[in-house]
Amino acid sequence: MKVGILGRIGLLASISTASCTSVADLPTERLATARLNLANGIPAGTVQVLGSGDSLTLAVAVTGLSQGPHGFHLHTSGACTAPDFKSAGGHLNPLGKSHGTLDPAGPHLGDLPNLIAGSNGTASATIDLEENNRDQVMDWLFDADGTAVVIHAGPDDYRTDPAGAAGSRVACGVLKRT
Repeated sequence: MKVGILGRIGLLASISTASCTSVADLPTERLATARLNLANGIPAGTVQVLGSGDSLTLAVAVTGLSQGPHGFHLHTSGACTAPDFKSAGGHLNPLGKSHGTLDPAGPHLGDLPNLIAGSNGTASATIDLEENNRDQVMDWLFDADGTAVVIHAGPDDYRTDPAGAAGSRVACGVLKRT
């Protein structure tokens, strides 16, 4: 059976959430989604914001990346104008922290772990957002200009302010409430 790109992405999303330790650990609500596109406009994957109680989790499944690590961030503006995606602005940082988990004054909300693409160009992950106030985080994500999800060409070094020296933006999607 031949499976198209969106079918493979859906399968990757299912696999990434299946890594939870039990059914009780799975987030119970899908709160938002973003469709990722590459700079050339080709669809590249999805990001979902999932909720359970007061916690939020991002689930990402993407294809079309070069093999290796890629910076992955939430950005301040819900805009993804190709080819450079600079319309997404800087990293989402509502509390004014420094960039990166290796910076004692960081991380900010937009800092996420690197995505690791395999030799087939795909990556998937589930990432718990560290803020424990679901309503506040949702307000930050869906402020007046929204939030974009961006994947970078290179890895985030988790310390260089403001963006982790992750290089150009290669994929972008705008979060939309479901």
